[in-house]
Amino acid sequence: MHVSPRSHIQARMLRRALLGLLALLASRADLGGEGGRNGMRSRDRERGGLSLMLVVLFAGLAALAGIVVDGGAKLIAHENAVAVAQEAARAGAMTVDESAAYSSGSFVVSQQQALAAARGYLIRAGYGRFAVTADGSRAITVSVTVTEPTRFLSLIGVNSFTCTGTATASLVIGVTGPTG
Repeated sequence: MHVSPRSHIQARMLRRALLGLLALLASRADLGGEGGRNGMRSRDRERGGLSLMLVVLFAGLAALAGIVVDGGAKLIAHENAVAVAQEAARAGAMTVDESAAYSSGSFVVSQQQALAAARGYLIRAGYGRFAVTADGSRAITVSVTVTEPTRFLSLIGVNSFTCTGTATASLVIGVTGPTG
């Protein structure tokens, strides 16, 4: 899955806006003052203290928002990776070797056709990072890796995160269950 340039532009604009706001708040905070002056009033010493507190609180809230928004996006990306892996594994597991089925009556997953079907599904769906393996003669395992950009955490240098989903699909013939 590719990352759109638009999301990088949005993250860059958000980063600039937040840094500009922090710079504005910091410039409003009167941290310098004239500390050596005798008889300085208490009110003058605390001037700018509220602005400094707002800068610190704003940074904390921005970090919390980043964890919530980008953490939620990571959970969704992981769920999507697992769902796509399951769909591709099913697509491969449904590929039965027809010649073996007609000649012996045994329904077996054609490993080459199953691998090709799962790969074809993932390529058509737009995924480029995946692994497809045959798991014996009656199953197929698919692993899909998805990379998503971050929205808030890019402010601290975390530009993307990667999630991997894995699924195995088995060929089941008829109805199975307890006999009796």
